[in-house]
Amino acid sequence: MTRRSASSPGDPAGDLQSVHAVVSEVLDDKYRARERGLGDARKVIRASANAIRALHRGEFDAAQALMEEAGRLLAGALEILAGHPDVRYAGFIHDAAKEYAEARLTAALVRGEPVPLPIDLGVEAPAYLNGLGEAVGELRRRMLDLLRAGEVDEAERVLKAMDEVVELLASLDYPDGMTGGLRRTTDVARALVERSRSDLTTTVVQERLRKRLEQAE
Repeated sequence: MTRRSASSPGDPAGDLQSVHAVVSEVLDDKYRARERGLGDARKVIRASANAIRALHRGEFDAAQALMEEAGRLLAGALEILAGHPDVRYAGFIHDAAKEYAEARLTAALVRGEPVPLPIDLGVEAPAYLNGLGEAVGELRRRMLDLLRAGEVDEAERVLKAMDEVVELLASLDYPDGMTGGLRRTTDVARALVERSRSDLTTTVVQERLRKRLEQAE
């Protein structure tokens, strides 16, 4: 009896070799996209964090350059992963977009500029909203720096901005699965606002007492 060759029609071994070749090509392409997207996402997070640090130092030009770099990297990662939605929504792009949004929104709120919309930043609503919530922590730091510098009026403006952010976030009552865990972010932001209000009140009262003592003397 003549044996059938490995590549003859109907041979399971030959069929499985074809399957291996096809799925390997698909998965290799997905893996390359994942690695490039993940690398860019990490760079976005690093550039965004450095931008926020520059903002707190008053280095606005440096912060702007870093935010622009982060925006380009994020757009590149999204383009790379456009054909791989399962990887695109694995979580690391959301984290990178959130950090980028936080940097952009912190910059606008610190400088009293119009707040960019999600479409302006090229990020989705959940990442945007969580970035906005986390910006409250950076605004608290800004407010404390202003209080130490004796700039109470500007500190009050920053606190008002923090309050308005929390009010906005609290008004969005949607399941956490839709908002990326926004409820927890909002709770943290609300606690920071209350602590900041207490700090500001204490400073204002102390300043009034100081002025009265000076007048009495």
